[in-house]
This record gives sequence, structure tokens and C-alpha cells, in this order.
Amino acid sequence: MTQRISSFRREIWLLIFGRLLLQLGTGFVLVYAPIYFVNQLGFSATAVGLAVGAGQVAGVAGRILSGSLADSPGFGRRRVLVLSAIASALADLALIAAANFPLLLLGNLLMGFGVGLYWPAMEALVADLTTAATSRDAYALSRLADVIGLGMGIAFGGVLIATTGMYQLLFAVDGVSFLVFGVLLGALIRDSLPKSSQKHDQSRAWKRALSDSTLQVFVVVNTLFTVYLSQIDSTLPLYLTNVVKLDNGSGFSETMISWLFSWHIAFAALTQLPVSRFTRTHSHAKTLAGAAALFAVGFFCIWVAGMGGDRAIIIAVVALSILSLGMVTYAPSGSAFIIDIAPESLRGTYLAIGSLCWAVGYGIGPSLGGLALDASPAIARQYWLYLMLSSGICLLILLELRRQVRRRVQQSP
Repeated sequence: MTQRISSFRREIWLLIFGRLLLQLGTGFVLVYAPIYFVNQLGFSATAVGLAVGAGQVAGVAGRILSGSLADSPGFGRRRVLVLSAIASALADLALIAAANFPLLLLGNLLMGFGVGLYWPAMEALVADLTTAATSRDAYALSRLADVIGLGMGIAFGGVLIATTGMYQLLFAVDGVSFLVFGVLLGALIRDSLPKSSQKHDQSRAWKRALSDSTLQVFVVVNTLFTVYLSQIDSTLPLYLTNVVKLDNGSGFSETMISWLFSWHIAFAALTQLPVSRFTRTHSHAKTLAGAAALFAVGFFCIWVAGMGGDRAIIIAVVALSILSLGMVTYAPSGSAFIIDIAPESLRGTYLAIGSLCWAVGYGIGPSLGGLALDASPAIARQYWLYLMLSSGICLLILLELRRQVRRRVQQSP
């Protein structure tokens, strides 16, 4: 693996550094934004969930546009990413001023659109700059940069809140990170579109991708995985703060949330490369099945933590450790799988479809979680059991995906 990594082009290392910087800013707001809007500004959990969900709808438009423009020789991956950085920085300005629901909604719409632009173009650019033999390692290192940046952001964000109490500063740091990322891309990274993209008819790209039966099956399971991830980001912090009760009758404090989610990200960073090395010998379908099982166990542990008491702290640490393993098992394999099945000239379009799953998952997940939290503590606790049981559906879909892949291999020349 070391030899493969040493062969990476300079642009890959620049992208990895840029992603770390970008996720550092994202970590500042990821965990604390729901707490700020609900507990500081007085929005209901349902309202925050609906705003986040609306942002994911905007993300659908961003992903569709990104897939088309990223594959276009006249625009390319780099310009899409710069546009994404500008939209996301504007979103942070709106969230800083969000004293009412319209501004909260606007900030989430802009952020969703910016994130939607980001992922297909970024994943396609990583694929362009690597080979088939090194793409999974590149995605693993990119995810490692993501989780390290997130972990640092969550930790520093917790310190900032504890010392100043000014949540708005978190959005300011996030906005600056997007602007610096955009400048880095514009100045140092060049597009490297596959030659086949020059000949491809863009008007047929989406039709061809959407008719791929293997991609269709993957879309279903990929959406389920993103619903799971959205629960960790949006529902779990509020659940631990407002529903789980410790022996003193209070929920988890902001400081406890900060340390807990910093550990979640740190453990993901520590295990990303070892897990990637271990799963290299397994098929993508088998790897994703392992991720589904890990998510199921993690959600069960969160349900147990909901029974309360000081032991809930230890159980929450165990739960988030298991969920970290599920996350690092899923993410690189999911991206590499799409690259494996995508024609070279359609990488941006295929990755846009895969990224749309994130828009749908993050649109559904926070809304469902918000409704469960607003209903009653009992329903909020049972919600995690329903998520655990849904992993059985995920495993059945993965069996079909494995059959589709085998059939595809047999039919290939």
C-alpha cells in the first residue's frame, strides 16, 4: 500500500490537504448547529430538521448540475468546485444572521446546493488523477483527511463555545475555510478530464447512467447508508442532549458532546487505513454488508444508552466507535464501486447519481429524526431500534447487488 501511495501525483496531495482544511471548517458547525438553533435560538427540532431537509432538496439540483458540468470539457471539475466554495461561504453568512426561519432556510438551501456541487466533481477529480489500482487507496486517504479535519473542527469548536459562547463564530470559520479552499483549487489544481470525455454526447449521459441496472440497485442501498450517517450528524447530538438523562437528571453537556464526537472522528481516522487495507481483498458488496452490520450494532448500543444513567456515557462511546467503523468501511468502498462500474467518460454523471443518494438520505434522515425527538422520549428511543432493523433490508439489497455484479462480469467481453 505504501508503494501505491508514494506514486500519487502532486495534485492528489493538494486535494487531500484542501479537503482537510475544508472539513476543519465543517467540523466547527456539524455537531453544534442543531444544538444552537434549537437550544439557543428556540427553533423546534422539527423546524431545524425541515430546514436541513430542504437543503438536501437544493443539493439534488447541485448534484445534477455538478455531474453534467464536471463531465463537460467546456467547464470541468475544478470550476464546479470553485463555484461550490462560493455558494457554501454565502450559506454561512446567511446562517450567521439566521434569527428567523426564512434565513435558516436560506442558509440551508445555499449550503445544500454548495455541497451538492462539491461531491460529484471532487470524487471525479480524484478518480481522474489516479489509476484503477490506486483509486481505493486515494479515496481512503481522502476520507482520512475528511475525518481528521472534522475531528479537529469538532474539538476546536467545542473549545470555542466553552470559552466564548459565540456560536456565530463557528459559521464564520466555516465560511473562511470554504473561501480558502476555493482559492487553493483555482490557483493550484488543473482539470484532468479523460480523453473520452471530449467525444461524449452530454445529452445522453444521464439516460445511459440511469438505465444501468447495477447502479439502480446500488442507489437504493447507498441511500439507506446515508440515512444512517445523517442520524449521527443531526439526530444523535440532540438525542444525547435532550433525551438521554444521566444520574444527575441532566443530558449530555456541550463539552461532553464535543469530546464524544471528537472521539468518534478520531477513531475513524485511526481505523480508516487499516480497514481499507483489510477490505481490499473483499468485494465491494461484501464490504458494504459488513458496514451495514456495524451500523446495526451501533444503533442498538444507542438504544441501550437511552435507558440513561452515567453508564450511558460509556455506552455512547462504544456506540460511536462502532459507528465510526461502519462509516470508514462504507465510504471508500462506495465511491470506488461507482468508479468501477462507470464508463470513463461518465464518471461525473455516475458519481452525481451516487451523490444524489446523499441528498435524499440527508433529506429524509434529519426530518425523521426531528419528528421522533419532538414526539416523546419513548418514541425517540424506539427510533434507534427501527434503524437497526432496517439494516436487514440493506443486507437483502446487497445480495441482489452481488448478483448484479457477477452477471455484469460474466457478460463483459
